[in-house]
Amino acid sequence: MTPAPRARGPLRFGACLAPDSSVPLMRTAQDADRFGLDLLGVRDEPYRRDTADALTVLAAVLAGTSRIRALPAVACLPLRPPAALAKAIATMDRLSGGRVELGLGAGAVPDGIEAYGGARLGPAAARRALEEAVQIIRLHWSDQTGLRFQGEHYRFAAAQAGPPPTRQIGIWLGVTGPLGLDLAGRVADGWIAPSSRVPPKRLADGRRRLDDAAARAGRDPADIRRVYILEGELDGTDSHGFLHGPPRQWVYELTELAIGHGVDTFLYAGDPENLPVFALEVVPAVRESVSAQGGDPLEPPLRAGRSSRHGSGVL
Repeated sequence: MTPAPRARGPLRFGACLAPDSSVPLMRTAQDADRFGLDLLGVRDEPYRRDTADALTVLAAVLAGTSRIRALPAVACLPLRPPAALAKAIATMDRLSGGRVELGLGAGAVPDGIEAYGGARLGPAAARRALEEAVQIIRLHWSDQTGLRFQGEHYRFAAAQAGPPPTRQIGIWLGVTGPLGLDLAGRVADGWIAPSSRVPPKRLADGRRRLDDAAARAGRDPADIRRVYILEGELDGTDSHGFLHGPPRQWVYELTELAIGHGVDTFLYAGDPENLPVFALEVVPAVRESVSAQGGDPLEPPLRAGRSSRHGSGVL
């Protein structure tokens, strides 16, 4: 019998910000750092009006914080040439003392990408471009010399790589379809899934697809981090659906996601004003709940409707 899924590594928690130039991005990032969160993601949507540049925001966040790790969640590949992106991420990693990860996506808004000068690609071509980009980025971060890459979508040549990052940076792919999950299982260090596009009922199939692809590629599926962007709201005293309700509901639902679906990283993408509640109330309670319930890998996952000391859930 296949063991029930559970979080595969230490649980990590963070926040995911839209680069809205009208809100206090730095204050929110510094609050996340002060509250002890592990990660700060910044969405990369350069084609949207009134947004700040995500990579510039990341550099400022790393300069203005002391311990939190940061990443684009996710970088818009069609508008970020992979070699230049690799250099930018490696530079931020070196200047911050090794506090950067890389979320990478094929681009979810073709109209906006095309309007900003990027190529409009079909799904199959976009996946091939994403796979080529992962190869180029890792090549750029290597210690090899005489680098050369010739692909369908990208070309790259350099006398030597670098500058290398201070450590092995994870490349986490933001993909949602089955063939994208196959790609992540083959080549990625992590999978980033937004709750709006991959609700809990799709997580189980996604996890199996990712694990199977990793196993076929001779990789250990446990080495792939599972990142879930929590696109909900902490509000009121009554449940209004998945990730829309009071802290006790969130604790129950995140515990189920960790134990029942193997999610090991949660990024809160709700109202920044509720970040203190998430960081100081929800996060420690989820850690305690998962520790208490997830010690045995053969323990069956919680089911929707089961009672819990944190209240009823809706998964």
